[in-house]
Amino acid sequence: MELNKYIEHTLLKQNAAREEVKKLLDEAKEHKFLGVCVNPCNVAYAKEYLKGTDIKIVTVIGFPLGQSTTEIKILETIDAVKNGADEIDMVINGGKLKDGEYDYIVDEISKIKFASQGRNLKVILETDLLSQDEIKKACELCVKGGADFVKTSTGFVKNGVGAKAEDVKLMYNTVKDAGLQVKASGGIRDKETALKMIESGAVRLGTSSGVQICS
Repeated sequence: MELNKYIEHTLLKQNAAREEVKKLLDEAKEHKFLGVCVNPCNVAYAKEYLKGTDIKIVTVIGFPLGQSTTEIKILETIDAVKNGADEIDMVINGGKLKDGEYDYIVDEISKIKFASQGRNLKVILETDLLSQDEIKKACELCVKGGADFVKTSTGFVKNGVGAKAEDVKLMYNTVKDAGLQVKASGGIRDKETALKMIESGAVRLGTSSGVQICS
């Protein structure tokens, strides 16, 4: 199995310096990862640096809390597209989910999908903070909103586990008939865990440990 073709090599920490970003991009080129996932301020640099490669530039919207207004998330998405993002990973508004404001969530996903101008939209559910019923409901809302992927985690929840195989399997089973796919992210640091996520239904792996996984 070519694990590198599943990996979005990720650097999202708040103090990531340019040299660290460059190192991430060099590793992505060396190992031929499917994509890199960087903060919005690094999208234009990554796009230029990886010019001539097939590596996808992925960025995050409403990250990591998901609590920005829909209007701000739309502006972030438009800016990311302008700067060269190939795919958009947005954080769901978990408070609205808990409050049962499902129409709000569907509307927000739909608007971000429109703003992404045909690019893949992945919706981060933050599964560490959700029950199994809430995970399933969030996936159903992503289907209604027109997302392309559901994604487990930001990796920013304090004491959070991140991606869990049982959550990935639930997400996969909920969205597969609608044609959506699953990205597992958070806590994927070794080959064994990566394979477990793929076996559970993930077709993308968001990880900062891509080099170790593929070594």
